[in-house]
Amino acid sequence: MNILIPTDFSDNSRNAIRYAVDYFAHIPVNFFLLHISIFNPQLKYSGQEEFTESQGSSVINSPNVALREEIKKCSSLTQNPEHIFFPIYEEALLVEAIRKHLMEKDIDYIVMGTKGASKRNRNELGSNTSEVIKKVKCPVLVIPEKASFAAVRNISFLTDYNCIYRNKVITKLSQILALKNAALRVLHIRSQNSELTAEQRDNKGFLHYFFKDTKHSFHYLENKNFEVGIQDFVETWEIDMIAIVAKNLNLINRLLFTPVTHTTNYQSEIPFLILHE
Repeated sequence: MNILIPTDFSDNSRNAIRYAVDYFAHIPVNFFLLHISIFNPQLKYSGQEEFTESQGSSVINSPNVALREEIKKCSSLTQNPEHIFFPIYEEALLVEAIRKHLMEKDIDYIVMGTKGASKRNRNELGSNTSEVIKKVKCPVLVIPEKASFAAVRNISFLTDYNCIYRNKVITKLSQILALKNAALRVLHIRSQNSELTAEQRDNKGFLHYFFKDTKHSFHYLENKNFEVGIQDFVETWEIDMIAIVAKNLNLINRLLFTPVTHTTNYQSEIPFLILHE
C-alpha cells in the first residue's frame, strides 16, 4: 500500500503519521512524507495547518535535512520491517504537489492531521484539508489533533442513501473495515418524519447485501441539533472512525469545520475517512 502524508513537522502532522503507522501496522506500506515550501496565496492562513516553512526554522535553510530527520523519527514508530518511509520536498502548491505524486506513486490514501475548529478560527481552519478533499480524487484520512489509535471496533458510514454507491467507495470502505475486522454502523441523516423513497431503499438494500459477510447495522439520526446527535451516536455505539462520501460537502463542513462546543468532542478525537466516487 502507498500512503501520502503532507507534513509541516508540527505536532498535528506527527500525530497523523503515528496514527497511520499504527492503523496499517500489520501490512507492507510505503509512507511518502511530503513537505512543500509554497503556500497557496488564495487560501487564508491560520497558523494552525501550516504546510510551508516557518521564519527562522531550520526547515527554511535545509528542508531535505529536516525531512531526513523526520524519516528517522517515523522509522522509530514502527515495528514492521515492511514499513518504508520516503521523503518528498516540493516547491509547489499543496494540491498540485499531491496530484503529481498521487499519479506517480499510485497512492491509496492521503493522511492529513488537523486541529479542531473554534469560534476564533472557524473561517480559516481546515483550508488545506478542505482543498484536498474537494480537489484531489483520493481517499483522505483526516486525523484530529487529539486522536490516538486504539482498537478500531466500529466504523460509522454517514449517508442519505441518495447516491448509487460506486465501486471505489465501497471497495475502500470494505478495505478499511477488513484491516481491523471492524463492524460497520450505517447512519442515515434524515429530515424529521421523512420516509425513504424507493431509490433510497434500493441503495440501502445494496449496502446490506454487499456487507452481508461483515458485521453491520443500520441507524438514523433525526435530531434538530445535528452535532449533539452525532456525539450521542459516537458515544453510544463506541465509534472509532467516521466515513463519508466527499461530494457531501455541506455535511463534511458541519462535521469537520464547525466550532467545537462543550457538548461535542468528536471533531478533535475521531478520525474521518473521506471517500471519492
